[in-house]
Amino acid sequence: MSILKKPLGLLGVFLIIVGFGYFVGAGVAYSKTQGGYHSLQAFSETQNVELTYDDQGQLTDRGTTEGAQAILDLLENDWDFPVVMGNGGLDANDPLVNNSSEYMYQMATIVYHTLTGTQTVDVTADQIAAATESGALDADGTYNGVVTAYQGQVITPGSYDVPVDGRYWTGFDRTDLLDGPAREQAWSGTTHALVAELGVGAGTHSSLMLALGIAGLLAGLGVVTMVMGVAFLWETKRRHGLAVPDTIPESMLKDQPEVAKV
Repeated sequence: MSILKKPLGLLGVFLIIVGFGYFVGAGVAYSKTQGGYHSLQAFSETQNVELTYDDQGQLTDRGTTEGAQAILDLLENDWDFPVVMGNGGLDANDPLVNNSSEYMYQMATIVYHTLTGTQTVDVTADQIAAATESGALDADGTYNGVVTAYQGQVITPGSYDVPVDGRYWTGFDRTDLLDGPAREQAWSGTTHALVAELGVGAGTHSSLMLALGIAGLLAGLGVVTMVMGVAFLWETKRRHGLAVPDTIPESMLKDQPEVAKV
């Protein structure tokens, strides 16, 4: 075809081929993304963890909306996480924890109750003796550690309540007779594991959303390049139809007026 010998025609064909390539890439990306969504959904259904809502569709925690609001405050204000409400986020019609907002809310729930909880630490006579020997307690057993409620008291074997008081793992004094064990109990391996698992779920969902966006971008580029390719081919064909012939047809030379010679 002669129009394919023209630069614009060749460019049009090239853009159409590139457009098909973009469509193939978009299809592959979309297929992989859907596979990830199905896997995440199956994992969520297997765990069967659901958020609780009241009759008005408001989030509740341990039966109160105030508790849920405190958790949301931690998530949105302290952690600066952009919570999505409604479809695709915290949705009363779909309480199953299966998207990034719900995973992060569940993570905030665990952390909130850990931060606001109180740990009961059992102290034995051997621990008191070791603390006295190391200097953690005074010679007479008087406690001057970080737990305010027991400062100045003589520690004897028994149970002591240590408030977490909003402290994360690094906020405790691990060498303290009471604070050290309280840290291990509050931020236990189970707590860390649950937070890590929920973080993976939130990160996975966010990555899938990003991949879906990339698939849409590739599809959009495919549309643009194919339209441009067709436009170039159409313009090349139009110009080819208007091309001036190299020689003047004989019919146009007949009945020409004679020009007088000077």
